[in-house]
Amino acid sequence: MFILGITGGIGSGKSTVSGILRDRGLLVLDADEISRDVTEAGGRAMPKITEVFGPRAVTSSGAMNRKYMSTLVFNDKAKLDLLSSLIHAFVFEEMEARAEKEREKGTKCIVLDVPIPVSKFTQMCNQIWVVTCDEEVRLARLAKRGLDHEEAKRRIAMQMSDDEYCELGDYSIDNSWDLDALNEKVDKLIREQLHARGIRI
Repeated sequence: MFILGITGGIGSGKSTVSGILRDRGLLVLDADEISRDVTEAGGRAMPKITEVFGPRAVTSSGAMNRKYMSTLVFNDKAKLDLLSSLIHAFVFEEMEARAEKEREKGTKCIVLDVPIPVSKFTQMCNQIWVVTCDEEVRLARLAKRGLDHEEAKRRIAMQMSDDEYCELGDYSIDNSWDLDALNEKVDKLIREQLHARGIRI
């Protein structure tokens, strides 16, 4: 089974690329979705989060207190890295279990959509596509999501640069333009990298 990784910084359009691949029929395992699952009330990550970050990290319903944690970690890279590594351990356990089920079914290709390309991600993937984007375009997209300019800039600065992402990837996709241009670039990689491996989507 061929495991394709998609990664990129916040506002780059990584999820849009994964969505194109999903629309073409590939199963996408989304790290953000799994992360939400393991940090909901009763989620597998919650006992550890409570132990490490204390009771304020948990809402009255038992889920992770996202507002509090965002305030805490996006001003402190050490805390952000700690929270990320803690959640990633549970996320990748789940990804590995789901990938194994697909392998047993004879699935030819799956996609891992992961915002932070930790070593476990690079080890699991046969190939990685990095989605990059001009920072001003990213800031405009994040403004549409409701983030103010300074907060958006801070979140971008906390992540790796596009160059650092590209060092870990096999191919890069510049998503600084419109959706038609993005579709063309993704289609080109599908033909060159997936069709060439007998993966018809």
